[in-house]
Amino acid sequence: MEKAGYKSIALDIAQRIVSGEIAEGSKISGRSILAGQYHVSPETIRKAIGLLKEENIVSVSQGKEIAIVSVSRAYEYITKNNYLKSAHSLRQDLQHLLKEKQVMDRRFESLLLEIIETSDRMKNLKPYNPVELAIKSDSPVIGMSIANLQFWQNTGATIIALRRGTNVSISPGPHVVLLEGDVLIVVGNDKVYEKTEEFLNGKRGDPS
Repeated sequence: MEKAGYKSIALDIAQRIVSGEIAEGSKISGRSILAGQYHVSPETIRKAIGLLKEENIVSVSQGKEIAIVSVSRAYEYITKNNYLKSAHSLRQDLQHLLKEKQVMDRRFESLLLEIIETSDRMKNLKPYNPVELAIKSDSPVIGMSIANLQFWQNTGATIIALRRGTNVSISPGPHVVLLEGDVLIVVGNDKVYEKTEEFLNGKRGDPS
């Protein structure tokens, strides 16, 4: 079974012409090379090129050389067929997104390191001593928002960040709902850890 149909390959080549990846007037590789790019048989490529030739998007010489004839007809072709990107173009998009993700991961690691370094510096600035508190599975605050808990009024602590898995939220808003496993980074006076730990995980009634 072919990994891509000849119609989708024809549309993909037309899209590459419209995007400028393949320029008007240029010549593209022979069918055997194109077949390698799309991982299909030369016969499938022959059919795809045949469709583009019928639409006067490309021309094929006696020597089987393929020349790009018209960008405008290529645009009309993909518009007429309500073109959705083929697997080839989607793979290109995926590669681009992966590169963006790598950049975001590096930025995330840098931000996290900055938070840690800032917290280390703040440890020497009383009464603002940052501490981390994890919400345990039996915590009565699970499923409640920061606002409903009246967090600051009950603990005297200020939440400066919330870590949920690999995500870190700086200064989470009052409508954030707390979940099991969340880690709160809070600041306050010397008694903030004990008081906030009891508030989050202590054995007591409804915190509201």
